[in-house]
Amino acid sequence: YTDVSSPAAAQQQAEVSATTAGTPDKLYSRLELQMKGIDPEVMKSYATFAKPAAEHLDIEVGKHWALRKAVKDRLTLLKSVHIYKKHRVQYEVRNYYRFMHFHKLTGSTLDTFLEYIERNLPEGIALKVTKVELQELPEHLRK
Repeated sequence: YTDVSSPAAAQQQAEVSATTAGTPDKLYSRLELQMKGIDPEVMKSYATFAKPAAEHLDIEVGKHWALRKAVKDRLTLLKSVHIYKKHRVQYEVRNYYRFMHFHKLTGSTLDTFLEYIERNLPEGIALKVTKVELQELPEHLRK
């Protein structure tokens, strides 16, 4: 039995062990998820999927809500390219939004949670993530 490993894999493992050993984990006070999609039922189902996943990782689940009405974008175009200005066609896109907040996370838990929910993101949903990091007060402001 011989162990064959590439030098790139050994270097990557050394980098991972060096970064995890020397630096403390970042703390986040809040994680905000904004979901945008065209089907509100799919977003509601995805929210019910994300909530137990967060509870399983001991993440404090904050409030979550959806906008009551869809945001409508309308586009009006001429039916004909050259003439007949009176005849127009109107297109409409309805976008629904849903928001979720999670509180008191560590960096490693946040990375794990985000990777899990992003991998299971259904089609037709866009996800915008905002992280609020806790930082130590600078020295010149402590005095």
